[in-house]
Amino acid sequence: MNFYENLKNEMEELKEKGLLVTVKTLETAQGAWLNIEGKKVLNMCSNNYLNFCNREELKKEAIKAVEKWGVGPGAVRSIAGTLTIHNELEKELAEFKGVEATLVVQSGFNANQAVIPAIVKKGDAILSDELNHASIIDGVRLSKATKYVWKHKDAKDLELKLKEAKENGANTMLVITDGVFSMDGDLAPLPELVEVCEKHGALLMVDDAHGEGVLGKNGRGIVDHYGLHGRVDIEVGTLSKAFGLVGGFIAGKKVLIDYLKQKARPFLFSSSLSPAEAGAGIAAVKLLKDSGEPVEKLWDNGNYFKGKMKELGFDIGQSETPITPVMLYEAKVAKEFSKKLFEEGIFATSIGFPTVPKGKARIRVMISASHTKEDLDFAIEKFEKIGKELNIIK
Repeated sequence: MNFYENLKNEMEELKEKGLLVTVKTLETAQGAWLNIEGKKVLNMCSNNYLNFCNREELKKEAIKAVEKWGVGPGAVRSIAGTLTIHNELEKELAEFKGVEATLVVQSGFNANQAVIPAIVKKGDAILSDELNHASIIDGVRLSKATKYVWKHKDAKDLELKLKEAKENGANTMLVITDGVFSMDGDLAPLPELVEVCEKHGALLMVDDAHGEGVLGKNGRGIVDHYGLHGRVDIEVGTLSKAFGLVGGFIAGKKVLIDYLKQKARPFLFSSSLSPAEAGAGIAAVKLLKDSGEPVEKLWDNGNYFKGKMKELGFDIGQSETPITPVMLYEAKVAKEFSKKLFEEGIFATSIGFPTVPKGKARIRVMISASHTKEDLDFAIEKFEKIGKELNIIK
């Protein structure tokens, strides 16, 4: 059997198990409603939390940036690709996050690959929450540090692993956690983690991809949410969710950011954001500095939808954010539920292994500030109808 037949057979097996990823193409810009396959559907699975993707202020600043700076940076940032607009974005982000400095890279995924291998080496230890994002897992793999995995959100287990790392002679110890866990919507117990890290002299790094624009004052993130400024060493963020565009950043002390400019491979070996993305990013940060209204609308919508889904009897896990996992457990059931939703005018994709553990398949509903109460009522009605058809609820 040749290579391509093996690929085809493996995809057939994924399809049989309900795990084949089906990619749908959007025919309109991001928003509450989309056109997909010629059909108007309610968008319930986008990361466009604050409805910034198609916001006029961002589009205008992106166009102005292109007119002034062109369409691309023309080189990696360490050679000839750092434009004034990149520095402006980093300054705005640093002020917004309440840190000394930030470094902008191509994506949130790349941000983890930029920082982790750069700051730990052989003889060091990385301690990672068992449900951390794939980009953290890959960043850890790129380093030569010894990896320790601690139980999800369990500060006591983390402490045991830190003691083990110390006993094994670890030098630098880097603890890494998601801020908001994207599949379940739960929060890292950051105050407890800070105390454990300070007690054992470990660095603490938080990937706040789903906390930026969602938690804290005007969306400043989980560190602000818990009032822990100055006690978390590294924050990783993304511009591709609440900020509505593409890009990632690392936030922390100036000496760390200066060091990463010497060592971070995505910064050194790949061109950074286009001027359009940088311009739109500046506009997004300024909007949030000026008003927390989009964040408040997001939370109002999330609380309303989650409350109604609980009343209907759906299992929505332990979410503490507008992320709403509708737990269906079996991949085939989740796939069928998603298909029926689409037929009823709801775009909400099923998620199964390896994105979530086996037996934990779900429809992950992503609430947005773009949704109206009427939109949410429409979605709730369709979820109830299909939930009863598939015997998920009574």
